[in-house]
Amino acid sequence: MALGELITIAIIVFIAIPAPLFIVLHFITKWKQAREISGGDEGMLEELWNLSQRMEERLESLETILDSELPEWRKKP
Repeated sequence: MALGELITIAIIVFIAIPAPLFIVLHFITKWKQAREISGGDEGMLEELWNLSQRMEERLESLETILDSELPEWRKKP
């Protein structure tokens, strides 16, 4: 066998076995990391939660004001 044929066989074997294994293991690692929430994401979620709570309180206040000033406002389309 010539050196060129050996190199060709080695490349084919590498493409057939280790390369797909490396790709699969790489993506498994990425998927595991994606499941976890980072500290920055956790902080952002907490901030969004607080903002939604404030918005809910404001909506309740607005509904209370509307109920006292326009009792039939909920029935309008």
